[in-house]
Amino acid sequence: MQSQHRNLSLLFILGLLVIFCPLGIDIYLPAFPTIAEQLNASEKQLQQTVAIFMLTVGLGQLIAGPLADKFGRKPVAITGVTIYGLAAFGAYLAPDFTTLMIARALQGLGACATFVVAFAIVRDKFGSERSGQIITYLNGIVCFIPALAPILGAWLTVQFGWRMNFLFMAGFALVSLCIVLLLFKETRPTDSVYRGHILDLRRFIPIISTPLFLFHSLICLVTMSAILVFVTLAPGWLITELDGSVADFTFWFTCNAALSILASFIMPMYIKRQPKRALKAGLLLLVLSGCIMLALSQQRSALALMFPMFIAAFGYALTLGSSAGRALSLFPKQAGTASALVGLMQMSGASFLVFLTQLLELTTPVLISLHFLMLIPFAYLLFKYKQLS
Repeated sequence: MQSQHRNLSLLFILGLLVIFCPLGIDIYLPAFPTIAEQLNASEKQLQQTVAIFMLTVGLGQLIAGPLADKFGRKPVAITGVTIYGLAAFGAYLAPDFTTLMIARALQGLGACATFVVAFAIVRDKFGSERSGQIITYLNGIVCFIPALAPILGAWLTVQFGWRMNFLFMAGFALVSLCIVLLLFKETRPTDSVYRGHILDLRRFIPIISTPLFLFHSLICLVTMSAILVFVTLAPGWLITELDGSVADFTFWFTCNAALSILASFIMPMYIKRQPKRALKAGLLLLVLSGCIMLALSQQRSALALMFPMFIAAFGYALTLGSSAGRALSLFPKQAGTASALVGLMQMSGASFLVFLTQLLELTTPVLISLHFLMLIPFAYLLFKYKQLS
């Protein structure tokens, strides 16, 4: 009974730690027009505040991961939450766009620490067999927060102004800091491997040069890019292109969030029973979603965009957890460093891929379907070579 209570407490802490990153990206998206007006900036400039956040989240993990292996998970988590909260408060007080950009860069550094620590803890406590299942729960949070956060952000902006989004993030960080200090017990293995200088990036070469790790990390990258391109472009498509209202946007994103939550609780059970089949099924669902969205891309309706995303919710839950768990399972004594590489590819790699594909100037449905269909080569290789699963 006591062991079960500890596991539930740990899962709760893990959930808190992975929320920081998607919350920092998505909660203030509905406030862009208001921020642009008040800070005399364009909406394109404000999109750069998302880009700088994603960049520091990804690159910062290259330092946060080794630090977690050297000093432990708890000190790095505490430092990350503190930086995140202070930076969010700085954004709340920002008098101009430049200050907001600096605050967002620092906030990304805080989020990177919480993200990498969460996945390192999973590998510490749950081993290779259960990692995929637990990571699916966490990625379920990563998937449905982008659906819920803009709804909360829209309400905060309307009721209290755009700055309240950042004050909310600062408050969330303060509460989370208290919980981590009081409830979290260090999980770093006593035989955790750490060699060399923190800034010596050569430590990552043996990990990323492992074919199995690279294969599964790239699956995480492409899958996350499909989530990112949807979250970034879907609000504008639903409201501007389809002449929808904020209420319409709220309805569709709420439905998507509900399905993502459902999938994140149902799919881990399947992953636990059939870990190899789970990844194959997840990839097939995502490719199917891309095919359906491409077929419906000429239909200018919200359902044509959202129906494939409802299917994809289950594909995300199966794919991200299975692939990340498989990649981390190879490096039990370097979980922090390996988690940093997975996080770098999921965040910075995915955002860079989205940036490149946006240069094609495709419509939103076609662009989202393109990211889904990029998974076809991975599905083919997975079915052809059993050793990849």
